[in-house]
Amino acid sequence: MSVSGDKPAPVRRQGFWSYANPVKFLGFSERILPALWWLSGICLAVGLIWGFFFTPDDFRQGSTVKIIYLHVPSALMAINAWFMMLVASLIWLIRRHHVSALAARAAAPVGVVMTLIALVTGAIWGQPMWGTWWAWDPRLTSFLILFLFYLGYIALWEAVEDPDTAADLTSVLCLVGSVFAVLSRYAVNFWNQGLHQGASLSLDKEENVADVFYQPLLVAIAGFVLLFLALVLYRTGTEIRLRRTRALLARQRRT
Repeated sequence: MSVSGDKPAPVRRQGFWSYANPVKFLGFSERILPALWWLSGICLAVGLIWGFFFTPDDFRQGSTVKIIYLHVPSALMAINAWFMMLVASLIWLIRRHHVSALAARAAAPVGVVMTLIALVTGAIWGQPMWGTWWAWDPRLTSFLILFLFYLGYIALWEAVEDPDTAADLTSVLCLVGSVFAVLSRYAVNFWNQGLHQGASLSLDKEENVADVFYQPLLVAIAGFVLLFLALVLYRTGTEIRLRRTRALLARQRRT
């Protein structure tokens, strides 16, 4: 009971934005990362082993269709990684939260690897289907441009010395690159003359792959999603620690 009769100060609610605090973000990521590593490993092992060894060959594509368990999840994450970077970049531009800028930076190398996997597996899949390793199909071309945007984004972070200026410039680049992320996802709908097939996953059951391929594919996708989250959280924590180290070294030089 208060002697003065004053009401106690209201307790501040801890919402989403509280994780913009680097200390709280690091504490959260350290608690959740072990579970993410385990879950991603289990889902990837189950999805890939189930898909590659316990599903039948397709009546048209033969065993080549099994590349779907690498190609579709990696392509999905390549596009959504850029959208995650877009959201983080917008948060930086609007609210100036350093963790969001560092999260976008941390996601870029993961996204570029996912894009490369999708391009390579797409070529392996396309060669027996189309008779060529590469075609200037609208979706393939936009996906290649997205890959180049990833490389440019990473290079721009490395080229600009001031971190806040680098975050501003890369955020603008992320906004521009989002056009090609959208085209990579929906190019088949925009240009019907492309060689690339329709979506393997769709709300329309007639467009989905058969259940025998669909079920292990969902497990593989879950593994890729969890792996992406784990890698981004881990790398964001590393970026936060590197930023602190640079700030301490700069302070020591000034003194």
